[in-house]
Amino acid sequence: MELREYMSIRRSYNLVRRSVPANRRLTFEEFAILCRLNVRNLSIKTSEIAEYQGALRPTITHRTSHLAKLGYINRKEGSDDRRNVVCELSERGRTAVFDLARLTCARIAPGQALSRTSAERICMYVDAMGSVFCRAGDLVLLCLQDAPKGTLTVNELVEELGLLQPTVSMSITSLAGEGLIQRLRNHALSRRTTTVTLTEEGKKEARALRQQISRLVVKRKARVSV
Repeated sequence: MELREYMSIRRSYNLVRRSVPANRRLTFEEFAILCRLNVRNLSIKTSEIAEYQGALRPTITHRTSHLAKLGYINRKEGSDDRRNVVCELSERGRTAVFDLARLTCARIAPGQALSRTSAERICMYVDAMGSVFCRAGDLVLLCLQDAPKGTLTVNELVEELGLLQPTVSMSITSLAGEGLIQRLRNHALSRRTTTVTLTEEGKKEARALRQQISRLVVKRKARVSV
C-alpha cells in the first residue's frame, strides 16, 4: 500500500468519525475489525483478532465488547475453549460497514488517492490497514514526512489529517516532548503561527512507520467462477 492511499483513507475516516454521534462513534481499529469480519465473511476468534491487530487480549475484549454493545457483532464462547470468544458480524454490522465505507468514499476529495474507488474496495483497504496501529501522533509524523517542504503549520496539519485541532495540538506537544518534532515560530506568517518539522529521530520513526504501511497488501475481490 502506498502512503498517500493510507493517509487518504485515514483523513476521510477521521472526518466521518467526527460527524457520527458520540454514542455510536468507532475508533479506526474498531472499524477495521468490522471490515475484517466482512471481508472474511466468517466467525473469527478474539485471539485471531488480537494477533491481526497486534494488540493484547484485554484491548481486543474492550473493542469487541463495544461493537457488540452497538449490535454490530455477535460474541459467543468458543466450543473448545470458553475463554476464547468467537465474533461474527451481525446484519446491523454489515449495514454499518457499508455505511461507514460509503461515507469514507464520499469524503475523499477529487484528486486525492482513491477518490474513484468503491465502498467495497475501501472495506478491503481498511481490513489491511487494521494490522498497523497508528495513533494520532504517528499520523502527524507521517504527514510531516510527506510534506513537500518538510514543515507544516498546526492548521495545515489539522486540514491534512481531518482531526480536531485539540487532538493535533496535544499530539504535537507529546511528540515534542519525545524529541521527535521541533516547533518553530514563523514570523513571516504571523507571530502566533507555529510551524512543525521532524527532528532526525522523528524522521527515523516516520520512516519505520512508512515501511510498515508499504508492506500492507490489499486483497482483490475474489473472482466468481461461471
